[in-house]
Amino acid sequence: MNIMQKARFGHDAFNRIKNRQVRGASAIAVYAIETMKQYIENLESTLTPTEFKDRVIELGSYLKSARPTTISLPNSINTILVPIIQSHELGQPVEEMRETALHALNHYLELSKGAISKIGELGSKRIRNGDVILTHSNSAAALSIIKTAHSEGKDPRVICTETRPQRQGYTTAQDLCASGIDTTMIVDSCVRFVMDDVDKVVFGADAVSVNGAVVSKIGGSQIATLAHESRVKVLVACETSKFDPNSIWGNLLKIEERDPAEVVQRELLGDHPNLRIRNPQFDITPPEYIDLLVTERGLIPPGGVYGIMNQLFSQHMKYFGTNS
Repeated sequence: MNIMQKARFGHDAFNRIKNRQVRGASAIAVYAIETMKQYIENLESTLTPTEFKDRVIELGSYLKSARPTTISLPNSINTILVPIIQSHELGQPVEEMRETALHALNHYLELSKGAISKIGELGSKRIRNGDVILTHSNSAAALSIIKTAHSEGKDPRVICTETRPQRQGYTTAQDLCASGIDTTMIVDSCVRFVMDDVDKVVFGADAVSVNGAVVSKIGGSQIATLAHESRVKVLVACETSKFDPNSIWGNLLKIEERDPAEVVQRELLGDHPNLRIRNPQFDITPPEYIDLLVTERGLIPPGGVYGIMNQLFSQHMKYFGTNS
């Protein structure tokens, strides 16, 4: 790649992430890592070690800024940047730095491939024969638990929310039905009505705070609150790459508000210019409403998040502080 090609390469990847052409936190992280891999493989051997390091950090920082609220994006990229910085500190030449980076990249991609199936394997142990499971939005990790339980012959029945305004529940319902799982879809406001029939709530996460609070698709907190009132266990399925190290310093994740036109037609907004629409993408479930976090590293109570976070991200925080 020449300089112009590299600039366009990074810009194209940035736009695909920012404009949601790549969807889902895990898919975004993997796409970013694969972009970094291609870039690192094509960097010139004639660069000095400092130039090599700086260019990789520059691309990584640029990609991280595309979706700052998608925690797995900076976490995954930092998994590559930290070894490069450490390699540079050791005085290694460019080719050794490249080899170090590619090893870290391939290790991340390998772990990522197995994470969802591992979550399914571990989470299915908490599903009993015939359980009625309520799920929300469209989470690959949550669906892995349900589909693994089904493959084990536990015959789960699933209630999935429609998940307004983007209706991710339709995708979930289609996936479950294609897997032969007994599925009922409900409107979001029907959750209390069905909760007495539910044995488990299983949904995904977009981020997990140091105290075990979970940021997930809007509506998740209401569902967890109703489950807590009804003494229904709540399992949150997510990879540890979604643990937010910034929260150790007290930084709160910004809740993104999306286009009002997802909620109402633009004609209505035009006819009523004084009408305001709120369309937050996420909400936050407090840790006391969550029984277990199901991760690829095991079943973790909310109070155990700090230990895992410190183990995984202490080096990230050393080099990047709160700007993960």
